[in-house]
Amino acid sequence: MKAMRAFEVLWTFFLLGISAFGGPVAHLGYFRRTFVERKKWVDDEEYGALLALCQFLPGPASSQVGFCIGLHRAGFFGGLAAWIGFTLPSALLMVALAHYLFVFQTSAAAHGALHGLQLAAVAVVAQAVWLMTKSLCPDTPRRALALLCAAVLGLMPGTLGQIAVMVIGALTGWATLDDSGLVRHRETRRLAREWPSAKRELQLHAPALLCLTLFAGLLIASFTMQLQGPWALASAFYRSGALVFGGGHVVLPLLRDAVVTPGWVSPQVFLAGYGAVQAMPGPLFTVASYLGALTGGYRGAVIATVAIFLPGLLLVGGTLPYWQALRTRPYVAAMMKGLNAAVVGLLGAAFIDLLTISTIQSIYDLPIILFALLLLTAGRARPILVVIFCAAAGAVA
Repeated sequence: MKAMRAFEVLWTFFLLGISAFGGPVAHLGYFRRTFVERKKWVDDEEYGALLALCQFLPGPASSQVGFCIGLHRAGFFGGLAAWIGFTLPSALLMVALAHYLFVFQTSAAAHGALHGLQLAAVAVVAQAVWLMTKSLCPDTPRRALALLCAAVLGLMPGTLGQIAVMVIGALTGWATLDDSGLVRHRETRRLAREWPSAKRELQLHAPALLCLTLFAGLLIASFTMQLQGPWALASAFYRSGALVFGGGHVVLPLLRDAVVTPGWVSPQVFLAGYGAVQAMPGPLFTVASYLGALTGGYRGAVIATVAIFLPGLLLVGGTLPYWQALRTRPYVAAMMKGLNAAVVGLLGAAFIDLLTISTIQSIYDLPIILFALLLLTAGRARPILVVIFCAAAGAVA
């Protein structure tokens, strides 16, 4: 039974890995549509709780959320299947790009199709932000909190702003959104029944502590040991994955220092990968697959991919059991309401900053986005169909 569930997780995330374009913000929209609306593996409240946890941790937030959903569905092997299924398509595409870089740089049709894929992400995220606002911000105080958090992120972009809005959301929820009496008691008991599969796999302290110990030990080794060859490559990418807050876009400057400064790749080649990975499906961290392939061939691609994702997965595996236990407390449940509102504000601000402003290049992009949004809402089309439409529209525009 568990093996069948793990295969189901692998296949579902593989389909997402070939269709979820647009970076981490878009991925969270695809995840919500798939696992909250369609498959109902989690509800909006659980999904918001996972987003809040993964926003606090360094690493690729969308991959960490997917790993947690896989854990919930099929235990440890479900989490591993979620990561492999979601990461593999993008990693293979980025390795192929490393071998066919010249074609990508010179083909106008390829550039147009990639731009169309980004337009598809705009439509997907717009729908996700709207639906999450309705479910996670059902009243005026929480909608106001979400707007406040979006404004703070507009004034303080980057890691510091993200941490600030999560703190604001938690403190506001604790101070103003705490229910009392029977309502709070029922909510607490309901939360205590959630995530049975993940709790069965990670209910003991030993696995969680092992994950945290491995994370810290490998990070210390990456800074202190003088390594050569493949070990040096693994160390550089592990260090980059362990120190990044804010997702794939933030890791790129760290990777530039890791691979351009020592002369492993040229700045021009690095920038080509930077541009391409933003339009690829799956996690932006698979730029490591491209850089690893350029540095050490297929073996280098595997080493770099595993090394950059490993710290984030170790952290979420080490903290998730304690997070699930803490969020059943009444005051933590109140804080989660504020954190969920903060997540809505964070996604809204990131949507505007990372997608709308940078993706919409002309007035002709607007009809494509609006029609894609119409397909998603009124037509209830699957995201892959919207992606195909937008890619074709971008190629011929």
